[in-house]
Amino acid sequence: MSIAENAKNGAYPAFPDLFPFFTRLRFLILHVGFTITSFSDEDEKNPDIHSKNVKKEEKINMNKIAKIAALAALALTCVASTACADFSADKSITVISREEGSGTRGAFVELTGVEQKIDGKKVDMTTDDAQITNNTAAMLMTVAGDTQAIGYVSLGSLNETVKAVKIEGVEATAQNVADGSYKIARPFNIAYKADGQSDLSKDFIAYVMSAEGQAIINENGYVGSSDAAAYAANGASGKLVVGGSSSVSPVMVKLIEAYKAVNANADIELLTSDSTTGMTSAIEGTYDIGMASRELKEDEAAALAHQAIAMDGIAVIVNPENPTEDMTVEQIASIFLGDATKWNEMVK
Repeated sequence: MSIAENAKNGAYPAFPDLFPFFTRLRFLILHVGFTITSFSDEDEKNPDIHSKNVKKEEKINMNKIAKIAALAALALTCVASTACADFSADKSITVISREEGSGTRGAFVELTGVEQKIDGKKVDMTTDDAQITNNTAAMLMTVAGDTQAIGYVSLGSLNETVKAVKIEGVEATAQNVADGSYKIARPFNIAYKADGQSDLSKDFIAYVMSAEGQAIINENGYVGSSDAAAYAANGASGKLVVGGSSSVSPVMVKLIEAYKAVNANADIELLTSDSTTGMTSAIEGTYDIGMASRELKEDEAAALAHQAIAMDGIAVIVNPENPTEDMTVEQIASIFLGDATKWNEMVK
């Protein structure tokens, strides 16, 4: 019997304790780039040939390494846990959540009722048993690698490695977010200091809110405006630092690329972290523009000018092998509160 089969059959009871380590190892392997290069005698004699060969070798090796690393890391995860086992409704639910400070987490717990008022204060009651992921990519990877898992992710970042369940019969689609039938949705906000705002900041925001910018938002699975005015440049140049939410970051990459195509004199640095860091850094002046995948908190809104650039749904995701197709908001809350712990309490 193979190692993987033994792991699935529970032959290595100590290995599940190592699952968080191997999950993080897999994430690092898949996200940290490295190269292996070899050089001939001709390379050493001719610097130009050497340079070309290095670039060619890097591309070839990166493709090979990425494939090998993905398989090796997945194998490690399979050995270290029951994540590669077939789905079983009798087994425990693996709850996957985002880190504190994540705008997606803040919006999710508020919209599902996982955030509750205790002594007059709003408290995030996410179960202590939840595994924490620090960004969107890690959330997708973790749920894709564990047949018992449930998590949540920006609708615009949803991919085929996971399955989005319906919420009370309504699919997670941009159209359903736009018409209000999909209830777990929130705005993507940008925020900045109005006093002393640079011309470049004004021009970039004008582009984001223009017909051209909103078209990019709509094309990438988010909900933008359909009647925005055409972009009118102000001729600004210089550098901007934009940073914050990892949920907003994918569409912001597209917006920055498109803007730089029409303004070659703009240098824009994008820093991906979380919504709270985005707002705090904008207040402190570290970021010219902060990104948040939630509504601004009272103190943030008091310190910053802000506007929504899009609406985005939060997809509740499970592993593709999970037969669950539809859930209520109440069921989702019960899982993330830790009240429901096995899938047989959900699967009908």
